[in-house]
Amino acid sequence: MATITLQGTEIHTIGTLPEVGQKAPDFELVNTDLSTSKLSDYQGQKVVLNIFPSIDTGICAASVRAFNKEASDLSNTKVLCVSRDLPFAQGRFCGAEGLENVINQSDFKTGQFGKDYGVEIVDGPMQGLHSRAVVVVDENGTIAYAEQVPEIAQEPNYEAAINALS
Repeated sequence: MATITLQGTEIHTIGTLPEVGQKAPDFELVNTDLSTSKLSDYQGQKVVLNIFPSIDTGICAASVRAFNKEASDLSNTKVLCVSRDLPFAQGRFCGAEGLENVINQSDFKTGQFGKDYGVEIVDGPMQGLHSRAVVVVDENGTIAYAEQVPEIAQEPNYEAAINALS
C-alpha cells in the first residue's frame, strides 16, 4: 500500500508500483474503438504508461498533452494513457485536442490493471480510480522507471520518464 495525498489529505493505493528491474505485469485494456490490447502487443518496443485518475481533470489532461508532445520525438516508443475513464471520454478529449501521438487505454471493465500495478485508490473521494503514476517499460518488458506521484494534484516528472527511455 502506498500513501499519497489529494490536496494534502492522505489517501492510499491498493499496493505499490512494480519495481525497476522486474518484468512488467501484462494487462488487457480497452482502446477507444472498444477493441482490447495487451502490453505483450507492444513487445520489442518501449512503452510509457501515463497513469491517472480521469482525463476530465486539469492535471491529467496536462500530462496527456505533455506526453503527446514528447512522443512525437521518440523512436520505437508508445505512450499509453491509462485511466478508468470510459473509452468514449478518452477519445473525445484527444479528438478535441488534436492529440495523435498517444494511445488511450481504459481499465473500466475490470480494474485489474489498477490492482496489478498497485495504483487503484482504496479510500477517499477518488476510491476506485487510479493514482497518478508513470511506468516506463523497456523493449524487453522490464520496468526501467516507476514514479508514484505523491500528490494527485501534481504533475509527474516528465524529464525523468523520458530520460529512462535512453
